Amino acid sequence: MRLKGVRIGFALTGSHCTLGEVVGEVRRLISEGAEVTPVVSPSVDTTDTRFGTAEYWKNLLEEITGRKVINTIPGAEPIGPQKLLDALIIAPCTGNTMAKLANAITDTPVLMAAKATLRNQRPVILAIATNDGLGLNAKNLGILLNTKNVYFVPFGQDNPGQKPNSLVARMDLILETTIAALAGRQLQPLLVTYSA
Repeated sequence: MRLKGVRIGFALTGSHCTLGEVVGEVRRLISEGAEVTPVVSPSVDTTDTRFGTAEYWKNLLEEITGRKVINTIPGAEPIGPQKLLDALIIAPCTGNTMAKLANAITDTPVLMAAKATLRNQRPVILAIATNDGLGLNAKNLGILLNTKNVYFVPFGQDNPGQKPNSLVARMDLILETTIAALAGRQLQPLLVTYSA
């Protein structure tokens, strides 16, 4: 139980094709003793896709964690002043969320949770899934790689032949990255060969 009693926020953003994979990682964190609070972006909160309805994902998260999903900015705001989290994981972290975080934009519950966690000088762990990580978002990736208390789940190009700018984190490394981040370390190697 490497995370016994550790309070972790697990925030999901709109890379809907990765939601099933990251929900499995929520289960792993809980099996290691973490107390997980789910947070969702407006996209996850309201969008039905071929990967599942918004209600399906929110109900599943609440069932797994035993906690109500935070889906509003006011709901996430107390994380800062009340010091509710020891760490926040954003997985999947879309390019949109990454860009806003890099530019101090706080207009979703996920970004408010990130701001609140960073305010307390606690780790924010990003598991990116973006089609433009090596395109327009490369500058935002660079900013966040050099931001105190921001850590990345190791990532790589998921389809360099057809999507050369696309980057996706190895979601199976979320647990190990979180443990390292709680100790103030970036899990290495950061750049890995991605395999689906």
